[in-house]
Amino acid sequence: MKRAVIIPARYQSVRFPGKPLTPLRGQSGAAKPLVQRTWDCARQFCDAHEIFVATDDLRIAKAVRGFGGQALMTPASCSNGTERCAAAVEQLPHLPEIIINLQGDAPLTPHWFLADLEAAMQANPAAQMATPVLRCDAQTYGLLRADRVAGRVGGTTAVFGADGQALYFSKEVLPFLPDGPLPVPCPVFHHVGVYAYRPDALAAYARWPLGRLESLEGLEQLRFLENGVAVHCVEVNARGRLFWELNNPSDVARIESVLP
Repeated sequence: MKRAVIIPARYQSVRFPGKPLTPLRGQSGAAKPLVQRTWDCARQFCDAHEIFVATDDLRIAKAVRGFGGQALMTPASCSNGTERCAAAVEQLPHLPEIIINLQGDAPLTPHWFLADLEAAMQANPAAQMATPVLRCDAQTYGLLRADRVAGRVGGTTAVFGADGQALYFSKEVLPFLPDGPLPVPCPVFHHVGVYAYRPDALAAYARWPLGRLESLEGLEQLRFLENGVAVHCVEVNARGRLFWELNNPSDVARIESVLP
């Protein structure tokens, strides 16, 4: 198997219980659960037999199988999506060359984000893990700032060096920008909740203990940085489309407004 796209989806969530089953109604008027909307994104990138939803909840598994997807039951003890992906990979009949983790709350992820990420991993055989980043425009920067001002945990930002290797990820808006006109180009990058791993790196991650920074920020990718594994940031282009994750119930209307 060249690749596997795994969509981790858990029912329990402090901020949004039952989020994967939240119905989202697009402009066509059709309502589909969030997990199916995310599966549809993956389906634009690869064949259905390469896509797996990893969950610990039978309600989610039933919904996935109902729309023709593949569901893998994973332990409730998985602390995040990366651990859930590692548990799912152990159940695959063949070990993929690259595992792509498409977060279950990202129904607006364009298929070319996944293609660009996979291409970057293929072009750099030494890369153990990579993730997309998207330069903010004024709208996205405003949404990130509005969440923080309102005390909501919204999108994540990424800071990386000239070589593209991540320096840090945060739920704060980094780097700090003083009040005034937004610099052009904007130096703030929105982290896209997709990851690509080599199998060995993913297996190692599952063996490491929860990291201090990971625990403070609630960001799973920081465990790689805390254990000395470079995270390669791959800049992607939204091509004029809004990218946003379903982080809070207040995001539903925003996402529905741009769904097909």
